[in-house]
Amino acid sequence: MFIQVIQGKVSDVDGLRRCMDRWTEELQPGAVGYLGTTWGLCDDGTCIALARFESADAARRNSARPEQSAWWAETERCFDGPVTFMDCSEVTQWMGGGSDQAGFVQIMEGHTRDAGRMRELETQASDRLHEVRPEILGGTLATYGSDGFVEAVYFSSEAEARAHEKMEIPDDLRSLFEEENQLMREVTYFDLHEPMLVSPRR
Repeated sequence: MFIQVIQGKVSDVDGLRRCMDRWTEELQPGAVGYLGTTWGLCDDGTCIALARFESADAARRNSARPEQSAWWAETERCFDGPVTFMDCSEVTQWMGGGSDQAGFVQIMEGHTRDAGRMRELETQASDRLHEVRPEILGGTLATYGSDGFVEAVYFSSEAEARAHEKMEIPDDLRSLFEEENQLMREVTYFDLHEPMLVSPRR
């Protein structure tokens, strides 16, 4: 799997929603290798979109389509200032990956000194995580550049996520979480209170 992360401050929310809806209706059928998108708006007006493809080549082919270029030229005008793109070629799904049933998605962006170990810890923790935190539906961990990462965690609802944050974690899971936290730095959290979850049409 390949994930492209698109991020920027939005100046025209309604216009952006129209553009995203139009992509789903008109452009998605021609996007070969497209696997889905998670996107939404944060409280500070930041929009984050995680577009999933089967491979980097599939993402490049989509970007090269003339209709995609025309759509982006229109969509870009909905942002205030520059839009950043992060191409993540290493993607790990845990607990089955993302879920279109999520009512809340939290995205973490930061840097890590050992992405491989982070993936190992995610895999180990996922075996027991759903027992302790049943509101967590799954997640993805994607890395880019030399040390950047973007992790998305999908929850059944924000209310349940906040309530379970206060729960006591068993010692075996706590040790995994503590080690993972030590591997991360400069982490920024983005909360999608109303995530938009798009899957390919069959």
